[in-house]
Amino acid sequence: MSEQADPKERPQLYLISPPAFDPAEFAPRLAHVLDGIEIACLRLTLAATDEDLISRAADALRTVAHERDIPLVIEHHALLAERLGLDGVHLPEGQRGVRKLRDELGADAIIGAACGNSRHDGLNAAEAGADYVSFAPIGDSPLGSGERAEHDLFAWWSEVIEVPVVAEGALSAELVEKFAPVTDFFAIGAEIWDNDDPLAALKTLVAPLDG
Repeated sequence: MSEQADPKERPQLYLISPPAFDPAEFAPRLAHVLDGIEIACLRLTLAATDEDLISRAADALRTVAHERDIPLVIEHHALLAERLGLDGVHLPEGQRGVRKLRDELGADAIIGAACGNSRHDGLNAAEAGADYVSFAPIGDSPLGSGERAEHDLFAWWSEVIEVPVVAEGALSAELVEKFAPVTDFFAIGAEIWDNDDPLAALKTLVAPLDG
């Protein structure tokens, strides 16, 4: 996650877990997806705040991901990353905490920052030492403020900034095709997990990358 993709290469895929799941049931579904398509990184994103539940979920996903040499980062719970043997942290509030986390976790840890549609927050996160910056949503969503991260932001970032950029939020095949030339990663989660066959849903979603 630390090197920006060559503009001529297809963006890599970054998978996001559901906000709630049974680890025993979800692990084989995740393994099926990871075995069927190349994934660069996995993010554990749980709505729960119970440490035991988070730990059990992290253990299950870490086993599946690490068996396939895929790094696993956790959203929010930075203090648990090292304790649970995870590869890094995804910060949902932009640059806040990036510099401190880098000092605490060291150079090898993956630290990502979600920056909404704010170029300013993205720049601050990159300068603070983030390995990647995520802008979202790129599609229409009723969540949050409803403001989208527009194509122009990604086009500018990919032209000027070396830190890799991640596009996520309400993705469609049309948006994947549109944003492919200006992003390094597509982060995908809610778009596939409600389907009976999430791997098939993922392949359909990213089919434009193979066109």
